[in-house]
Amino acid sequence: MTTTIDDAEIAKFQAMADAWWDPNGKFKPLHMLNPCRLDYITRQIAAEFGRDLSDPRPFAGLRLLDIGCGGGLLSEPMARLGADVVGADAAERNIPVARLHAEQSGLEIDYRHTSAEALAEAGEAFDGILNMEVVEHVASPPAYLRACHDLLKPGGLMVCSTLNRNAKSFAMAIVGAEHVMRWLPKGTHDWRKFITPDELFDLLSGAGLTPVDKTGFVFNPLGWSWSLSERDLSVNYVTTSLRPEAPAQV
Repeated sequence: MTTTIDDAEIAKFQAMADAWWDPNGKFKPLHMLNPCRLDYITRQIAAEFGRDLSDPRPFAGLRLLDIGCGGGLLSEPMARLGADVVGADAAERNIPVARLHAEQSGLEIDYRHTSAEALAEAGEAFDGILNMEVVEHVASPPAYLRACHDLLKPGGLMVCSTLNRNAKSFAMAIVGAEHVMRWLPKGTHDWRKFITPDELFDLLSGAGLTPVDKTGFVFNPLGWSWSLSERDLSVNYVTTSLRPEAPAQV
């Protein structure tokens, strides 16, 4: 079985597994960003599948994959919204942390220590994939995104976020987040693996997906908050892409 897992990258997150649900710990940046991520994700899914977010369980009947789920910061909200959630992570230590927290929260989530490639080879299929802050950590983004494509049902949707590669992202995500603010351990990110929006769109298209949106996550240091921006994709950004419907049989 082929794999795009980068063992060195996995080791970084293995070492931090116990800190996932500490809002002031090593994953503080994700806890701060999570409401903004969820705002974007839920609106994209609702628009694509015609769901009403005012319903208590608007995603009932949808099967979602949270690839690179970590401790379940996104899996749990999706389950609360009614989705049938599979949370997958290549870092084995993340899975028991995620399972325990879901159990304590009264949620049923199918957490697995596995990879996108293994799920695809097993014939798994999903209406939607949450692929958040993962693509910059894999050994081969093209092969990884192709596996994600294969996991989507025709007409399925993938939300994929990553970090732009430019001088500002180096200053903010590496110098600022890891060295000045110490939000993350030094070496968490490799700036050389960051991906520009144009590059990601090309990778998504090359994997057989159709990109339909790109939006920035913008941090306001004065308000200490995140917001969505259609113009500012200079550091953190997110995309939505679709797997085309199967062609009609002639």
